[in-house]
Amino acid sequence: MFLSISRQLNKCVMETIAIIIARGGSKGIPGKNLKQIGGVSLVGWSVIHAKKSKLVDRIIINSDSREILEEGEKYGAEPFLRPKELAEDHVLDWPVFEHCLSELRKNEGYIPDYVVHLRPTAPYRAPGWIDQCILQLKGEPEADSIRSVSAPNQHPYRVFRISDGFLDPIMKTEHPEPYLLRRQDLPNMYFYNCVIDVTKPETIFEKKSMTGSKILPFVMQPQDVVDIDTYEDFQICETIFAEKMQKTL
Repeated sequence: MFLSISRQLNKCVMETIAIIIARGGSKGIPGKNLKQIGGVSLVGWSVIHAKKSKLVDRIIINSDSREILEEGEKYGAEPFLRPKELAEDHVLDWPVFEHCLSELRKNEGYIPDYVVHLRPTAPYRAPGWIDQCILQLKGEPEADSIRSVSAPNQHPYRVFRISDGFLDPIMKTEHPEPYLLRRQDLPNMYFYNCVIDVTKPETIFEKKSMTGSKILPFVMQPQDVVDIDTYEDFQICETIFAEKMQKTL
């Protein structure tokens, strides 16, 4: 059980930055990060969530797009223009965060204790989740990061590859016939749902990773998870999550 955030605030002396990274060149859904749900853009929702946090001290919108930077500013984030070479399709999160934090350190002497990663593609986050993640990571000194996870819709024990024309169970090292287990006998498993990450700067700079090897879980209910990747996801979000999202404003 977590103590109330206000009680724990008295025990926290730390600096936390939220960095929202949003490319302008989405190919699956052009202009995705600026599309609106409930009158607020995806970028706007992530900035709002960061502002609702009691533990986030600074909010950065990181993009190669001037339009996205202006959108983030509108909701209260500081703009950080990303170099074009870090906005290509193949670029992963780590070099983007390493570059941003390096520039803040070089130009301002700014070094946070924790780095919160909020993806615009997850426009629903309940108030308090971000703070719970930060406090959970703060409470485990050996951890490198924390990531939100939830139970998968389809259990990995029942997933196959096709190898040489035959079904090949991916979890065969765990059980000789994992796909035949009864539902109640399947072990608890979790997938990374992309809603919230919190990482220590030393994980990014020293381990050259966004996660490190010791990753804490922030377990969420599957019904609270939305990750927008397709037009259908927008429709699902508007239908199922609209009321929940309005409550976070």
